[in-house]
Amino acid sequence: VQLQASGGGLVQAGASLRLSCAASGGTIRRYGMGWFRQPPGRSVREFVAFINRSGGTWYADSVKGRFGISRNNAENMGYLQMNSLKPEDTATYYCGATTTVGVPSLESDYSYWGQGTQVTVSS
Repeated sequence: VQLQASGGGLVQAGASLRLSCAASGGTIRRYGMGWFRQPPGRSVREFVAFINRSGGTWYADSVKGRFGISRNNAENMGYLQMNSLKPEDTATYYCGATTTVGVPSLESDYSYWGQGTQVTVSS
C-alpha cells in the first residue's frame, strides 16, 4: 500500500490543522494507522497517535486532549485533527500503516510510510 500525507502548513499557536493520509494500491482495512513526527534537528520520529482496525485510538501524552486520529475505510483515508497547536508541535509529520498488534509506537513497527508533511507553529 502506498501512503501520501498532506495538510501541513504554517499556523499560529492555538490554531488547528487537519492532516490527511491517502492510501492507494491496497485497502487500509487490513492495517492499523499511525502518525509520527520528526521535530527539527531530531533524527528519530516520535510517536503521535495510533488507530487500530477496529477504531481504537491511542495518543502520546504530549498531544492527548488536543489531537484526534480517525480513519475512513470506505475512502481509504486516515486523518489527524490537531487543535490548540503549540510551537513544540512543529515537525514533519508522517503517516504509517502497520499489521503489528497492540499499540505500535515504534518506527520499526510500521511497514509502510507516506512522505512527510511539514507543520510549523509560530508563537
